[in-house]
Amino acid sequence: MYKVLIVEDDSKMRSLIGQYLAKWNFQPVLVEDFEHLDELMIKECPHMILLDINLPGNDGFYWCSKLRQLSDVPIIFISSRSQSMDIVIAMNMGGDDYIQKPFSLEVLVAKMNAVLRRSNSIQDLKKDLLTVDKLTLNLQNSFIEYRGKKASLTKNEFQILYLLMKKAGQIISRDEMMRALWEDEQFIDDNTLTVNVNRLRKKLEEIGIKDAIMTKKRQGYLLQ
Repeated sequence: MYKVLIVEDDSKMRSLIGQYLAKWNFQPVLVEDFEHLDELMIKECPHMILLDINLPGNDGFYWCSKLRQLSDVPIIFISSRSQSMDIVIAMNMGGDDYIQKPFSLEVLVAKMNAVLRRSNSIQDLKKDLLTVDKLTLNLQNSFIEYRGKKASLTKNEFQILYLLMKKAGQIISRDEMMRALWEDEQFIDDNTLTVNVNRLRKKLEEIGIKDAIMTKKRQGYLLQ
């Protein structure tokens, strides 16, 4: 569950956003003290901050800049200001997105999920390695390693294994895999997916892992 600081001085708006986010399995933290946001962020360790610009005392621009000195937590500005310069300043101060009031709560959640996906992808790349049990995937050079044995993966094999390892123990549908492999002008059809999965299985067997990828009939694939 993602924890979200809601920094909005309008109590009705703050409460409305909090109630809606709770329905979508977020953990809202309704901020009422606008003078010690840096201390509150350190205490709460949120996954995201919704930050209004017009706040009592120091404005949202000030706090975004200050919070950026402490953390790279995603920040989405929520504001009634519509001037292009306000958006430019918000982004330059370190904001990840900007949504103008009045806004749809559904759109807000969509933007939040998009920012969180980007943030999680960046964090994964920073880690360099993804490990499930004793199988390790190097995110920088597309190598896999198991008990000292290594193998190099193609781009498609890497994307398939990355998805399976990220959701180890969960069934990944063929449609989800093909969407992950469909980049730019390149289109991966159903047969191409099957070929790449089989090649990946062979490489896993070569380094000592047999039957790692299970086919679930009419459902997809599972890394076991």
